[in-house]
Amino acid sequence: MVKLIALYQKPADAEAFNNHYRTVHMPLANKMPGLRRCELGWVTGSPGGEARYHLVAELYFDSLDALNAAMKSPEGKAAAKDLMSFAGSIVHLMVADAS
Repeated sequence: MVKLIALYQKPADAEAFNNHYRTVHMPLANKMPGLRRCELGWVTGSPGGEARYHLVAELYFDSLDALNAAMKSPEGKAAAKDLMSFAGSIVHLMVADAS
C-alpha cells in the first residue's frame, strides 16, 4: 500500500481554503479510481510551538501503479487541476510506503 501525502502551508484565508477543500476539492478527490481511504488532519501546532502547516491529507492506494493510474484518470486530472487552482503555491506532495 502507498499513500499520497499533501502538506498544505497556512493559507492567507483559512476559512475560504477550508470551505473550498471540503465542498469542492474532497468530492473531486474522492472520485479517483482505486482510492482506498483518505485521512485529513488540521494542524493545531507542533512540539516547538506554532506549526507552518495548516492541513495534512493522506490518500491511500493499493500500489504505486494504482496511484499513478488514479492520477492519470479523468477524475485524478480534475482533482489535480482544482488543487493547482486554489492551493498550488502552498501544497507539497509526496508518496510514501504505507505497508
